[in-house]
Amino acid sequence: MSGHNKWSSIKHKKGAADAKRGKVFTRIVKEIILAAKNGGGDPETNPRLRTAILTAKNANMPRENIERAIKRGTGEIEGVNYEEITYEGYGHNGVGIVIDVMTDNKNRTVADLRHTFAKYGGNLAETGAVSWNFEMKGFFNVPVAGLDEEEFLMQALEAGAEDVEMGDEYFDIYTSPTEFHSVLANMEDAGFPVENAELIRVPKNTINADDVAPKLMKLIDMLEDLDDVQKVYANYEISDEVMDTLVQD
Repeated sequence: MSGHNKWSSIKHKKGAADAKRGKVFTRIVKEIILAAKNGGGDPETNPRLRTAILTAKNANMPRENIERAIKRGTGEIEGVNYEEITYEGYGHNGVGIVIDVMTDNKNRTVADLRHTFAKYGGNLAETGAVSWNFEMKGFFNVPVAGLDEEEFLMQALEAGAEDVEMGDEYFDIYTSPTEFHSVLANMEDAGFPVENAELIRVPKNTINADDVAPKLMKLIDMLEDLDDVQKVYANYEISDEVMDTLVQD
């Protein structure tokens, strides 16, 4: 992959532009609730919950919010019953899009997705239509400041990372899903300030979207803005030159 198609690139762009603190908190709370519901309320024995709590702390979520979400997940506090569902679709130029949602009303979610795809130039697809082109990876990043690239690369690989990439502000670390939490723990034990730790979908192949970039990014942005949507992944590739014009706009 090259250009601005990496999850980390999208993440950093959205992170810089996303001032919707309440929506970010809502998504994290849903993840904590479901993690606690499925694996128990002890982060020491529940890796998914441990990761969700780390995400919450990186987002500066108050401790009481985290504890309340855990109790809702374990049933100590009554709350909404969420379920995880993955939907698939197509954007401009045939770009494949995978949407992970957490919802308490599947009919509402499907209607919102269908409306958004139709309004912004895409369409929903059957299950399996595009997800075959994505593979699960563990992902987290570490700020570049003060770190030597070659030395950090060696330490990350020794910790079990599959791949490390250096950007302007962050080292992006990728792992296999099964090794994610052990690599994360190794890096934390070594004293590195880990951020944005999560399991993600990485595209195996990408489609150039330079000629439809504004329309495609609008579609993705609107999908991300839906209340039930947790994450959106797409196998597009946009050149640095085109991405720079989008950022300026």
